Amino acid sequence: MRTIETDVLVIGAGAAGLCAALAAAPRRVLVVSAADPRVASSTALAQGGIAAPLGEGDSVEAQMADTLAAGCYSSDRRAALRVIRAAGEAVDYLCELGVPFDRGPRGWQLHREAGHSRARVLHARGDRTGAAILAALLAAAEGAEHIERLYGVAVTMLREGAAERICGAWGTDAEGHAVRIEARDTVIATGGVGRLFPFTTNGAAALGDGLAMALGHGARVAGLEFIQFHPTALATGEDPVPLLTEALRGAGAVLHDQAGERFMLGLHPLAELAPRDVVARAVWTRRLRGEAVWLDATAVFRGEHAEAFPAALETCRAHGIDPAREPIPVTAAAHYHMGGIVVDVLGRTARAGLWACGEVACTGMHGANRLASNSLLEAIVCGRTLGRSLAREHDPMRRIRTRTQEESPPQLVHDEAHVQRLRAILGRCMGPLRHGRELEQGMQELDALGAQLAPGASVARRRLDLALAMVRAALTRRESRGAHWREDYPERDPARDAS
Repeated sequence: MRTIETDVLVIGAGAAGLCAALAAAPRRVLVVSAADPRVASSTALAQGGIAAPLGEGDSVEAQMADTLAAGCYSSDRRAALRVIRAAGEAVDYLCELGVPFDRGPRGWQLHREAGHSRARVLHARGDRTGAAILAALLAAAEGAEHIERLYGVAVTMLREGAAERICGAWGTDAEGHAVRIEARDTVIATGGVGRLFPFTTNGAAALGDGLAMALGHGARVAGLEFIQFHPTALATGEDPVPLLTEALRGAGAVLHDQAGERFMLGLHPLAELAPRDVVARAVWTRRLRGEAVWLDATAVFRGEHAEAFPAALETCRAHGIDPAREPIPVTAAAHYHMGGIVVDVLGRTARAGLWACGEVACTGMHGANRLASNSLLEAIVCGRTLGRSLAREHDPMRRIRTRTQEESPPQLVHDEAHVQRLRAILGRCMGPLRHGRELEQGMQELDALGAQLAPGASVARRRLDLALAMVRAALTRRESRGAHWREDYPERDPARDAS
């Protein structure tokens, strides 16, 4: 067993975790990731950009209004305002790091995405924004003297020290050896839960492990029922399904049903640019009936906007589709978790020594449904805020107070069959359309699956407990709101609106 001591442990190497690590100087930071973040992090997969009120005539108030409307009256107004007010500073910071945001002859090249009242989404290298931001943050982290990086270690459990303070984590390296990490402060920045669903745009690491660990250690969680499904993933049967950025619809792409009709025209005043939950349910309803759904982007790829979407073009061509000549088959897929570990304005959780940022955290900004491209903005702003807070608490003399005795390191046994059963159950009961009957059945199936787990399967048990908590939250919320849609309770309950 290897023991590593550090001042601050950051679990996860996406945008939020790296921003926290960079801003925590002069504290000594260890960033741990189970795999190379260039291929494992959700940031690397993000095609859409970062929303910021930088265009002519735009304002913080306008982006706030769109954020609150998309969040279906559930967003924390103060949290949203803090993040959106910091958008300009976040963009300046990324520019200083070398992120090549796309520009036009009149300044920023801004795109419109669903739920936005105007174009305000910045892209970098076309629709490869996430990869461009991640590359700049990784380069900065590699050049930062206070940051060490440890890839290839999967964190399996948090460690509790004296006075129940979180003091690091247990991990397992590629050879299966236990790694004990001792830290004064621990940051969870592990992303979302998409891989707990059979249809997702998320990579292999998005199994909800960071959220599951925090839940198992008594951290407060919220909004677990709010899972956003992206309306336009390429329907190829792959796992994960390739994402087709929402900005395609902002540039003029439209959705057709099997009969060639634009079905969104009669469903919402904004048609294809309605909030994601509305479009995803419409796509999903038709897919459940066995119908194909198509994204017609021929006008986009034949016109002046074609060069803005190199990743989408490359993805389509890799699957034998010429999007300039033919429509693209699409489906809805699990994409983003609005819920997570509850944090305060600085990123602190309810557990001493434990912090969280990025998708795994619940700041309250997104409410019941995230506005497109607000997630990268939140990751940058809240990651930097958390890191600065850690820097202010710098005390090199503070000891890491571990317990005299602690439980043995958990073994990381990846049971693919168990994961697939979990995914199948959640896919049946926690999709874009839900019903109490299916949710009750899902609870029973999860209980039966838990009874089959071996006593030492701690990682699998925590994932199962997280799945149970998600289904229980969906059962408890007897209304329809944003990404949580109950067919047996189709109306929103005004009593549950945010104040």
